[in-house]
Formats: sequence, structure tokens, C-alpha cells
Amino acid sequence: MFKKILIANRGEIALRVIRTCKEMGIKTVAVYSKADEESLHVRFADEAVCIGPAPSKDSYLKISNIIAAAEITNADAIHPGYGFLSENANFSRICKEHGIKFIGAGPEMIDRMGDKASAKATMKEAGVPTVPGSDGLLESIEQARKLAKEMGYPVMLKATAGGGGKGMRAVWKEENLQKAFESAKQEAGASFGNDGMYMEKLIEEPRHIEIQVVGDQFGNACHLSERDCSVQRRHQKLTEETPSPFMTDDLREKMGKAAVRAAEYIKYEGAGTVEFLVDKHRNFYFMEMNTRIQVEHPITEQVINYDLIREQILVAAGVPISGKNYFPKLHSIECRINAEDPYNDFRPSPGRITTLHAPGGHGIRLDTHVYSGYIIPPNYDSMIAKLITTAQTREEAINKMKRALDEFVIEGIKTTIPFHRQLMDHPDYVAGNYTTKFMEDFQMEPKEEEDE
Repeated sequence: MFKKILIANRGEIALRVIRTCKEMGIKTVAVYSKADEESLHVRFADEAVCIGPAPSKDSYLKISNIIAAAEITNADAIHPGYGFLSENANFSRICKEHGIKFIGAGPEMIDRMGDKASAKATMKEAGVPTVPGSDGLLESIEQARKLAKEMGYPVMLKATAGGGGKGMRAVWKEENLQKAFESAKQEAGASFGNDGMYMEKLIEEPRHIEIQVVGDQFGNACHLSERDCSVQRRHQKLTEETPSPFMTDDLREKMGKAAVRAAEYIKYEGAGTVEFLVDKHRNFYFMEMNTRIQVEHPITEQVINYDLIREQILVAAGVPISGKNYFPKLHSIECRINAEDPYNDFRPSPGRITTLHAPGGHGIRLDTHVYSGYIIPPNYDSMIAKLITTAQTREEAINKMKRALDEFVIEGIKTTIPFHRQLMDHPDYVAGNYTTKFMEDFQMEPKEEEDE
């Protein structure tokens, strides 16, 4: 087992990993930028190393500084968390070259699954259902036009190196195709340095449902059921739940088997998710694979009583998985609390937290790195907490979330707590009747006037 793990991340996920390491008797090293000197992950790690100034490119994305921090502290493994370098094949490769275990997928795996076109081709070979579309990248607008006609509109243009919704365009009519193709190519080139495009059939009324998988070093994999991540804004998830209100037992079994087949076919090592789009007829199609731990992993942990970070560490140390597929017996919901103003187009709201009161009680989990007096820097992602409720039924989990949100007080900055409170009362959400388009029609109700 590892003696010391460096966590190449910040905020709540760094603190989350530190907690599991301590429970396993493993020493921890935090790395931090100058903007994060006062963060809790720095305080609670056994050692902490400053790796640069506030901008990510000079700190959390600077591989040489992170490797140097691992070497001077004699860390024998690095946990990358999510975001930053967690799916960077070069970082995984450099860790290997320096004799430091990267707790995650190997460089070849990240390369193979990181490029959407090659990931789709690999899944086709594995017999996993994929969205009808182009074989490889589009070579010309003429090829795109011909393919769209064969598949039938609507179609979706996607950047092969895409992420966060960049380089994506939905096209409903042939006359709009050329303009969409050119603008998507231009955006992809500017954002990723790669303007390669491919095309897929546009899935109508789609749900975004992911299956959590874990694979070991011996070619075995198992799944830990699904998470419904369909409530999104600009392709960023806002809330997630498990089990999905849209799933049937039959569909859950089929998607679980497909995800395990995918993981075993590529001999996947570590925790990851196989992401599917599910249409209104409950047909499911492979979308992509995330070769890292997900932001929303706690809801899976809650419904099956399973520490996913611990499992990641065990697998990286060469321990075989149990091989058991899990199905949830409880219901869990996660709300991502962001430092944003939901009444002002979710504008970021960095600054000092003057008051913080955390909700508590049975079935409430709060993963956060913030505290009263903490200053949220403007340099990073705006998520500051994840509020998770778990109960016997979905209705109980929603009611518990309403109560927890009512108790959750953060003052000094704007947060998305009011948005989530309104969401929990929305008739379509309560009925489980939502798709990835849900937020397009969502309107915040006006603020209640505060008493003078």
C-alpha cells in the first residue's frame, strides 16, 4: 500500500481524498496556489507545498511543479481528483516515468478515450450501442451534407477534442448546415487547437445517464449502477440523482452490462464513468467515457455504502475488485452549490463568506472546503459545496433536500441555493419528467422582498 499520496487538486475534492487517505493510514501532501493558502485542504493535509501563483496554468496545471512537490516530499502516488490534470495523458505518463503511481487511468487509456471519435470507434468494436454518425472525422462540408441526408435531420456537429459544450452545434435543416459547420470548426480550433469535427444523429428528448464503473489491473470490471445528470446549464451539471426516475429494471441491467463490457474491453483500470444518452423511447447510446472520479460520485457512495476514493486507491495498489455489480436500495440527490447569482444569469460571485451555517440531520452530507471568513478566489471553478440527501424514496430525498436547503445559510456572496430550492418545487422535476433541455425553459421566480 502507498505510504504517502500527493493530491494534485484543490477545494472540496482535495479535502475529500485527504479524508479517505487518513482513514487508510496513508500520509497526505496538499499542493496549493498562493490564492489557496487559507483553504482547508492545506490545513488538514500532513504536508503542504506551494506550487505557484493563482492562475491554474502556473500552479495546478504546471506538471513540473507538481512532480517536484511529489519528489521533495517522497510521495509514492498522486491522486489527481477531477478537472485540472485528471485526464491528462502526458501527466499520467510523466508520473510513470518518475516512478510515481498515478491513481487513475494509464496514458494510453486516457489517449484512447479522450478523443471522442476514437472512443466511439472503440465502443463500436466492443459491441456497445453508439449514436449513428460519421465514421471518424468529417473531411468536408460535402461529406457532412451527404451523411446528414442519409441519417435524417436533426443532426449534431461535435468537436472531436470538445468539452463544456464548445464546438457543438445542433442543425435542424439542411440550409443551416454550412454555417453551423464553419462556426463550430472555428470555435473548436480556437478552444482546443484542434478543429476536427464529427457528426451524430441528434437524440430527441435526451437524458444524460452515466454508469459508474471500477476496473482493476487484472482486466476485471464491475458497475455501481447509474446517475441521472440531465439537469444541466450550458452543458454543466447542476444536480444529479440515483437511481434515475426514468430507468426501468430492464434498462438498468442492459446499461450496466454494456458499461462493464466497455470497461473490460479496454482493460480499464480505476474508477470511471461510461456516459450514455438515452432517448424518449429508452434507447441508449454511448456518448463518452470519463477516465476519472466524477464530481457527483457521493450519491453513488450514499446509496450503496461504498467509498469510491478508497476503491480507487486499492485498485491503484494492485488489489482486485470484488467483481460485484451493485444496484441502489436507497435514493440520493446532489445539488452543486456554486458561488453564482441565479437571479443574474448565474454570474460568478467570488468574495468573502461572512456567515456560514451548514445543514445537518439524518441523511444529510455536505462536501465543502469553505468556512465563515473564507475568501472565494475568482481564479477557479465556482463550485463551493455539494449538498447530498439520502432517503428510502425519491420523494423523501426531495423533501429532505428542501429542508436542508432552507437550513443552509451562506452570506457575503451570492450562491445557487435559491435556484436549487425552486428546482425542488418544480412540478416537472418532482415528477422526474426532465431532459437535458430542462433548463432552457426554467425561469427563476422573483426574490421575496426581505424585511426591513
